Amino acid sequence: MTVEHAFVRAVDKPWGSTDLQPWSKLSHDGAAVGELWFQRADERASSPTLLVKLLFTTEPLSIQVHPDDAFARSVGLDHGKTEAWYILSASSGAHVATGLKTQITIPKLRASIEDGSIADLVQWRGVEKDDTIFVPAGTIHSIGPGIILAEIQQRSDVTYRLFDYDRHRGLQVDDAVAVADAGPADSQPAPKRLADGRTLLVANSHFVLERVEFLPHSIWELTTLGETWFLILDGNARIGSSLDVSIGDALFVENDHAGIKTGAEGLKGLLAYVGPHINPDLLHNRDGRIDAFQSYGLTHSSPHPQKPANQTEVQ
Repeated sequence: MTVEHAFVRAVDKPWGSTDLQPWSKLSHDGAAVGELWFQRADERASSPTLLVKLLFTTEPLSIQVHPDDAFARSVGLDHGKTEAWYILSASSGAHVATGLKTQITIPKLRASIEDGSIADLVQWRGVEKDDTIFVPAGTIHSIGPGIILAEIQQRSDVTYRLFDYDRHRGLQVDDAVAVADAGPADSQPAPKRLADGRTLLVANSHFVLERVEFLPHSIWELTTLGETWFLILDGNARIGSSLDVSIGDALFVENDHAGIKTGAEGLKGLLAYVGPHINPDLLHNRDGRIDAFQSYGLTHSSPHPQKPANQTEVQ
């Protein structure tokens, strides 16, 4: 039974930023911070299954790929790394890469990594605020400059770089070729409304990601089944009897209930929890203004809810 205000750890990156506003007031001594990791407040607690980060980019990230669970375990790792990005802000012309423009052979993939031409083969796409991008393990990907995003992922930091813009960091050619899908990425899942104020963004065997939006001065109860992360995107609220949260704060809640009383601006956030099932009892409205379980047949009596049409798992 756990409700914690998450601790934040800064991770310096060559492509990072010195401006973390409005997401963090963390002191970083002028270093370029690429990532803010949200961690359990109790360092002695068991390691979570999921990792929630904020990324700040002023230069492109390396072109990279992550292993799936099977490959990760074959090389002695606990699990692979599937992730999703939620765009918090994006400058004009900002873009991300997922997959390749066309299907290529494995020998051609290897050759393109070794001669650098992989940079011309990846498929870039423009992004805007509130876009969601799902990046399954094996997807060749990158993130361009001018973006702040929230990343939800399996808790792993394993990255195989294919191209690194002359930053003189090593490439992992053999591992990258072994795990990469050398072709176009699958189409992105469309957001699905689950109920008033509750939108499904991504669901797969590893995690479920929802966006929630609460009216001003509304009262809710968050009921978690297992590990759940709650990242505040806008507005403010009081959690429980004494915990005040606003933009950039994150909560870790596990097998517990947490009362939410929103302020004058309401509250917008991301909820991420271990997949594959949508939790139908995740949110209860306590002031009688919204029926949070009206859509898609989600009821209190269903321990394993039916899948909404066309999405609760993305392969």
